[in-house]
Amino acid sequence: MARTTDDTVTAACRRRGSKMALRMVCSSVLRAGTDLAVNNVRTFRNSARVCRWTPPLGPMPNDEVESENLESLEKYRSYTRYLKKAEDEKNTSVWWKTYRKHVEDRDPEHGAERVNIGLPRYRTSRIAEVRERRQIVKDNKKNIALEQATRLRTFKIPLDRVQEGWERSSGPFQIQRLADHYGVFRDLFPKAFFLPHVSLGISYSQENGHRVHYGNCLTPTDASLAPQVGFEAEEGSLWTLLLTCPDEHLLDNEAEYVHWLVGNIPGGQVQLGQELCGYLPPFPAKGTGFHRYVFVLFQQQGLVDFSEDARTSPCHSLTDRTFKTVDFYRKHQDSMTPAGLGFFQSQWDESVTNTFHNTLDMKEPVFEFVRPPVYHPPQVKFPHRQPLRYLDRYREGKEHTYGIY
Repeated sequence: MARTTDDTVTAACRRRGSKMALRMVCSSVLRAGTDLAVNNVRTFRNSARVCRWTPPLGPMPNDEVESENLESLEKYRSYTRYLKKAEDEKNTSVWWKTYRKHVEDRDPEHGAERVNIGLPRYRTSRIAEVRERRQIVKDNKKNIALEQATRLRTFKIPLDRVQEGWERSSGPFQIQRLADHYGVFRDLFPKAFFLPHVSLGISYSQENGHRVHYGNCLTPTDASLAPQVGFEAEEGSLWTLLLTCPDEHLLDNEAEYVHWLVGNIPGGQVQLGQELCGYLPPFPAKGTGFHRYVFVLFQQQGLVDFSEDARTSPCHSLTDRTFKTVDFYRKHQDSMTPAGLGFFQSQWDESVTNTFHNTLDMKEPVFEFVRPPVYHPPQVKFPHRQPLRYLDRYREGKEHTYGIY
């Protein structure tokens, strides 16, 4: 009787164990099937996403070129043909985003057509220029003295004639490129430009190093006094000379400070003109880097009334010197035209402090940390446990270092 009971219990346990094993197998199969289905769905999604990333937009540039057989390509045979082909390809519409499109999306006004507000350029015909050059070559070949000086290496090129030829030919275009490079037209005449046909000779001293060219560097000490300005002008003509700085305004980034303004200049004699605003030397604040100081020469159509633009003399108020070249030009655009240009760069030196304190009667703004002088304890005769370069900090005539001793 006891054995029968034990057999019954054992059989029941076996049936329960088989059921549990079957249940575990089914659950594992279902779980594996679920994971497999999820993996298949993920794979399908990734494949669809990849297909969506790389759609067939069109042929790529130079897609028809066989890289293995470059000798079979057609040669341009001349730079003119290459330039023409490049211009055609540049104007061809493409499906991909070009660099110009990227720039236009970031700056919609980039590459916009600017207005030429300067004097018209009268250029002689190309045939006349070629004839003149050929005649010069013939005359030089017949010049015995020139041939002898060239052979003996004693011939000197007159730089004044070279300067005059450059000013007549490519000088105004190169000056315009320099002005665009330094952002002069962008800040003074937005969406406009002009060709500086009239050459300005601006000198702060008799030395050649203190002349104003097109972006050279001068110190505020060099430009402490009003410069000597000269230019070629017809007798009876009237001019206006402006010196402004678009970088040193302390409160408004869009405004300028006028440093010098002379109007109704007769025949290129600046000293005889009507001084509307007295000369103020450059005062770039400490820590603001280089500032641009721009001379702009305007040619007047006749006598202009500048009573609204005149400042009190002497003018030591920065509020009164706040200025905008574009507003000044728009006010008198019917009676004057920009014709000459010159500019230099300058940064802080010791004379700027004197200009702020004595001329402008104000505290000097400083936009950088001024490191205090390094402290050196009194020198001891027998330095104990000091490095070998202990005496370097007390050496005469040597600039102190800020390192750790």
